[in-house]
Amino acid sequence: MQHPLQSRPAHAPRGRPGTPSLLRELNDRAALDLLLRGGMLTRSQISEHTGVSKVTVSQMLARLEERGLVTIVGEQAGNRGPNAALYSVVPSSAYVAGLYMDFDLVSAEVADVTGRRVADVSVNPNGADDPVDLVRGVIERACASAGVDLTRLSALVIGSPGVVDPHTGDPQLAVNLPAWHEGALDALRDVLRKPVVIENDVNLAAMAERAAGAAVGAEDFVLVWMGVGLGLATMLGGQLHRGTAGAAGEIGYLPVHGAPLHTDIRHPASGGFQSLAGGAAVRALAARHGFAAATAAEAVQAAVTAQAAGPGSVPGATAFLDDLAQRVAVGVASVCVVLDPGLVVLGGEVGRAGGTALAARVAAGVAAICPARPRVVPTGVPGEPVLRGAMLAAVDQARAALLASVAGPSRPQ
Repeated sequence: MQHPLQSRPAHAPRGRPGTPSLLRELNDRAALDLLLRGGMLTRSQISEHTGVSKVTVSQMLARLEERGLVTIVGEQAGNRGPNAALYSVVPSSAYVAGLYMDFDLVSAEVADVTGRRVADVSVNPNGADDPVDLVRGVIERACASAGVDLTRLSALVIGSPGVVDPHTGDPQLAVNLPAWHEGALDALRDVLRKPVVIENDVNLAAMAERAAGAAVGAEDFVLVWMGVGLGLATMLGGQLHRGTAGAAGEIGYLPVHGAPLHTDIRHPASGGFQSLAGGAAVRALAARHGFAAATAAEAVQAAVTAQAAGPGSVPGATAFLDDLAQRVAVGVASVCVVLDPGLVVLGGEVGRAGGTALAARVAAGVAAICPARPRVVPTGVPGEPVLRGAMLAAVDQARAALLASVAGPSRPQ
């Protein structure tokens, strides 16, 4: 959620009387919004951005301090006169959690409202058949590690593979997580007693890519996720496109020439693009070129390393990468002739392992078979992009809740 910088005094919405209390509320929100996004600011800087007087800013800050939302954190030296006090949001005014569910690992982080991580945990689900108990246990463990009571969490965002119903927020089709079921979201909200959001994992990775990766600032791009499964996130005009049923991006089901059609949608490896470029297909292709490995990402990394060592160092490395790139290009071209996004990011374990060696080959392959000429790059997000995206979304929610809370008389903390 983005909050545009205000360059003039906040006015009452059309149709609502501009009472003094409403104007105070709007001004307080403007100041808090600036501090949430801008870090440390002086009264003069807040006055400059909001367009209100320094006297009014002092009153705004006093009210926010009384609520326990803002505090003085230092001083800024000036050319003349006393140093100006620097104000900042109180980090502990809200805490959030992000969680990434996968079939073999559940990862969680806790952060304060500034986005600073205060704890992280990872748990092997060991075949747990109740996702609600699993999530609750992981979140409780993360909060305990952070020294933050569970009741202080303002938001929890969960990244999950598969289709998420855009109307109910429930997981609908998660092939790798068969225990996910309709009603899981309400059950989590009931047991945790706080706002919970479940989001498609690749969509969250795209949020992270746009905030701190290869698509920083991009309004239009697609993220092709390549791992055990395949996925696609589409960002158009700075907004994620989820589709009517939440199935936009399930690129593993894409019918492609040379691959069988699906016979069972709950087993995407049975056909479509997944049977051509999914994890199992990449491992099989790698083995044929002499790069047998436990995972597709390890096979691709070995081929990239071998090719970098020089021609002929390991026979088959170039041929394997060329063949893989041609397969990936088929799916990317199918997306580009419809969306023409301009930028394609290759993410997931395989996209990261392939790096620029794979990305450059895919770009050339796409240009050879369709009129679109996208720039193709590997992911640039450090660490786990799905968890990073979940944390970004959770922090945005917590900040929105803080802004919404700035109304009426101050409340004791």
